[in-house]
Amino acid sequence: GARQSGARRKDKGPLGRGLLQGRQKFSSWDDALLPGRDPRCLLKRGLRHVSFSLVTKGMTDAPDFLWGLSEMQKLNLSHNQLRAVPPELGKLTRLVVLNLCGNRLKTLPREVSLLQSLKVLFVHMNGLTELPAELGACRSLEVLSASHNCLSQLPASLADLSRLRKLNLSHNRFAHIPVCVFSLKELDFLHVGSNRLENIAESIQCLAGLQIFIAEGNHIHTFPRSLCQLTSLELLNLNNNDIQTLPAELYMLCRLTRIAWNPMDKGLHISRNPLSKPLPELLEGGLEMLVSYLKDRKHT
Repeated sequence: GARQSGARRKDKGPLGRGLLQGRQKFSSWDDALLPGRDPRCLLKRGLRHVSFSLVTKGMTDAPDFLWGLSEMQKLNLSHNQLRAVPPELGKLTRLVVLNLCGNRLKTLPREVSLLQSLKVLFVHMNGLTELPAELGACRSLEVLSASHNCLSQLPASLADLSRLRKLNLSHNRFAHIPVCVFSLKELDFLHVGSNRLENIAESIQCLAGLQIFIAEGNHIHTFPRSLCQLTSLELLNLNNNDIQTLPAELYMLCRLTRIAWNPMDKGLHISRNPLSKPLPELLEGGLEMLVSYLKDRKHT
C-alpha cells in the first residue's frame, strides 16, 4: 500500500505534472500523429463538403499527414506562420476551397495546377511577390482573393480562368491593372483599391458583366469614358484619387442610383478627389443633379 501511495505521489511531482500538462495541450491534429490514430477521423463531413481546418495554430510547416487526405474538399490553414506550401498540395485533387490567408507565403507551388476542382482560393494577407503561371490551369476557379500582398504583376496565363467571377487585388503594388484581367469575361467583382494605379485602361470596357468595381486609394487622374460602358455597374468606388473632371457619359451607368458615402453602399463613390467646381457642390445635390449638369455642359 505504501509503495502504491509513493508511486501516486511520484506521478504528481514536477515531471509527472509536466507530462500531464503537455498532454492536455495537444490539439486534435496532434492526436492524429499518435500511434493507432487515423488522420481521416479528423475530417468534418458536412452535407456538401469534406473539410479540414487548422487555423491559428502557429504552424511554420503544415503536417505531412494532410497530403494523404485525398478526399478532402475544403482546407483551411489560415492565420498561421506558414512560409511555404509543399508540392504535395497537388495530391489534394478534390479540393474545392483552399484558404491560406494570413500566413507568410512568398509564392505558391507549381503543383497548384493539379487542383482542377478548385473554385475558391484565399491567399490574401501573405507576402506573395508572384503567383505561379500554373494557376491559370485551375479552370474551375471562381473566386481569387490575393489582397494585402506584394504583387506588382500577374502571369498572362490567368487570362485562362474563364469562370472567375470575383477578383480581389487590393493593397498590392500594381502600377496598372494587369492585361490578363481584361480577358476575364465572367468577372462581376473587381477590387484594385490601394495600389499604385495612375489610370484605368480603355480595355476596362471588356468587362461587360462587372457589377462592383473598386479602385479607391490610388493615383488615378481621369475618369475614363470607357468606364461608362459598364452598364451593369451597381457600385463604382473611385474615392481618394486625383480625379478632377467627370465624363458627360456618366448617365449611361443607369444602375448607379445615387452618390454613395458609406463604403458598403451601392452607388457612385467619388469623394476625396480634387474635383473642379462646381462638381463638389453638385455631389451634395445627388446623382440626378450631377448627371443633368454633365449632360448640359456637353451640349453647351
